[in-house]
Amino acid sequence: MAAGPSVIYRSRRRRRRRQLRRALLAAAVAGSLVALGGGWLVVRGWEARGHLISAAGLASDLSEQVLAGETGQARRTLTALQDQAAGAHDITTGPAWWTASRTPYAGRDITAVRAIAASVDDLAARAFPALVQLNPSALVPTAGHLDLAALSTAAPKLAAADTVVQQVRTRLDGIPATGLLPPIRNAVNTLRSQIDRLSGLTSAGHRGTALLPALLGADGPRTYLLLLQNLAESRSTGGIFGAYAVVQADHGQLTMANRGAGGDLQQFAEPVLPLDAATRALYTDRIGTFPADVNLTPDFPTAAQTFREMYRQRNGVTVDGVLATDPVALSYLLRAIGPVTMPGQPTLEAGTVVRTLLSQPYRDIESDSDRHGYFASSVLAIFDAVMHRQSDPRAVLTALDQATTERRILFWSARADERDALAGTGLSGVLPEQETVPTVGVFLNDGSGSKLDYYLTHSATLSVGSCRPDGRRELNLRLTLGSTAPSSGLTPAVLGLGLAGDPYTARVIVYLFSPVSGSLVSARLDGTPAPLGSGAQKKRQVGVISVDLPPGRSHVLDVNLLTPAVPANTAKLWLTPGVAPWTTHINSAPACAQ
Repeated sequence: MAAGPSVIYRSRRRRRRRQLRRALLAAAVAGSLVALGGGWLVVRGWEARGHLISAAGLASDLSEQVLAGETGQARRTLTALQDQAAGAHDITTGPAWWTASRTPYAGRDITAVRAIAASVDDLAARAFPALVQLNPSALVPTAGHLDLAALSTAAPKLAAADTVVQQVRTRLDGIPATGLLPPIRNAVNTLRSQIDRLSGLTSAGHRGTALLPALLGADGPRTYLLLLQNLAESRSTGGIFGAYAVVQADHGQLTMANRGAGGDLQQFAEPVLPLDAATRALYTDRIGTFPADVNLTPDFPTAAQTFREMYRQRNGVTVDGVLATDPVALSYLLRAIGPVTMPGQPTLEAGTVVRTLLSQPYRDIESDSDRHGYFASSVLAIFDAVMHRQSDPRAVLTALDQATTERRILFWSARADERDALAGTGLSGVLPEQETVPTVGVFLNDGSGSKLDYYLTHSATLSVGSCRPDGRRELNLRLTLGSTAPSSGLTPAVLGLGLAGDPYTARVIVYLFSPVSGSLVSARLDGTPAPLGSGAQKKRQVGVISVDLPPGRSHVLDVNLLTPAVPANTAKLWLTPGVAPWTTHINSAPACAQ
């Protein structure tokens, strides 16, 4: 009996519904991501929902357990996570997915999802097992001592994990940036960003555990300068080197020796190290003669070597390296270890230490030498607490990671092999001459001779703009600088030299660095064309402009730049760390047509 028209119609309608459901299913699988804390990333899709919802919770648990040193529980969690990740991977690697990845419309999206699923499975099967075997307690000091043997044991585990993470990163970088559906493109970009973060952690851990035994005196004693950057008087790397201490390391045992203030070294008649013409043009001879100005440049190795040579000439001691940090980084450590008491002075606490070190001394301590002594004593007290207290390794490592990510901890070694090992990390503070993503630098230097930068506020938005016929791409930077300083009541120690005229007006010298082989085009201050002083450093054009900030006022600086002739649909910012956190936005754009 032949089917009637209504039966045929219903059959076709059912087929269309099934086809639509399959299409929606593929889109849901392709477009869904769950981003997990601590850098552990798991892709989930509609069809693999049961596996991946479980995997999401397991990965979060694993992250906490690894950092807490709960090895037994972490191993059990890892086994369960591997089962879930493998199940999700199997779903996305079947014949239907292989065929779908070669279709003319959805193929690129399906291929991207398959790559993500394979990456997650690799992390669960090959990277996380090595991390689970780590003992975080080996990475932090106990009773003033770091266990160098435990560090050496951890090194190959971190190296194995890092190898897998870098392979995963390479695979994700191979996913085409164009032609993806918006949800999938956004998911891929998010995953790439977080894998970049994870790769930074494993790379730093790998290099750190390989380097630390030697740095801590496994092969013989080492001596370092520990510098505290005073953020109330800005310099490109953060602030002037206000106080220093000498750290001695011998077979994992760390002790503090001599201490002093940067100003104690006094000014030198001639630059202590040779300066090239470009450096002189940008920063004058003061970068090599005045201790407070060695870090006018954002290139930390230059500043570290100069300060080291100044210290050698004044004290006759040649140190093996230079480590710099600031009070905000100290606040992160205090958050991990708890308050530190100071005889006759306010207790150093996480929530108030920045004010305690950068504001109150200029009100309560009259002499410069007493203030500098207080700064140095505070660093010593926190250092001693970190070294000797029984603290949560997870909290300490988290604090150090945050400070390093924000470039609040910088290190330079006098040994070339150790510098090579740190190359490419934020810890090195190197201003690079090569980069894969165009990076714009915004570096602030105090121009008023005061401590008013304690009150600075700042935000930056960097937008990728139009494509040019010559292959270069426009970048648009909007920088907003403000001051929350009061209009009266500050002490002469805060107001300083008052070089801006009005003693309550902060003068900020802004150094604008183009991407490598890029250029600066123009600038406008509050909508009015503003000339930029020009220079160059490490294959970057540098523009300089002075901005005066009266109390309660702000100014907006708009800058147009160009990238070199390389594909670029996103960009990065490198900023001077300050007392107040930066508010930043990066606006990417579609890739240029080839």
